[in-house]
Amino acid sequence: MQTTGLHKLINITNLTESTYILSIEKNNLVFEAGQHILLGKENDTDQREYSIYSGVNDEYLEVLIKEVTDGSVSKHLKSLVPGEMLNVEGPLGFFGLSKDKIDSGNFLFIASGTGIAPFHSMVKTHPKLNYKILHGIRTCDEAYGKESYQPDRYVRCASRDTECDYNGRVTDYIKENKFDKDTNCYFCGNFKMIKEAMDLLEKKGIPAGQLHAEVYF
Repeated sequence: MQTTGLHKLINITNLTESTYILSIEKNNLVFEAGQHILLGKENDTDQREYSIYSGVNDEYLEVLIKEVTDGSVSKHLKSLVPGEMLNVEGPLGFFGLSKDKIDSGNFLFIASGTGIAPFHSMVKTHPKLNYKILHGIRTCDEAYGKESYQPDRYVRCASRDTECDYNGRVTDYIKENKFDKDTNCYFCGNFKMIKEAMDLLEKKGIPAGQLHAEVYF
């Protein structure tokens, strides 16, 4: 059920100079992993959509945000202090796991930057999920929430850092590796990355019906 209401900010956790997590009162908001909310300051008409970062059973509602140079909402939200109120609308969207495949399916999550958010929610919500994550980042410090994933299931694909798991883009990793044709693939992030990754996986024999995308920016 979609709702609109005011939620108190509990905490801001800075991950890097520009990326942070907002922990917000849940107020009984019920969502499915993969959905997003529309978020903004109280009494501010300027709002933006953010994927939910927290698991469905977590105490608080969390979103992962990167402050962008021309992004008024990301700047305003970063300036808040705990106790201030946020306007939350949602949950929204249908980017979620097929319920009939959660227990037995084979999942590949492909993200760029903060596009990791819905997959973080999915993994926290379904701890027994059979998954692998390819996370496209520039440098190793952008591996947001890496401690939440099993090390052998999370691959940091860094374009500007040789100290991560793979030196190159996620699309380079896809080109160099094999994937089972029964893999259910989910993409979230940059449109160009998503399009190229989907094309590559289709050419590797994964049916189009198993490719699900959420364009982030």
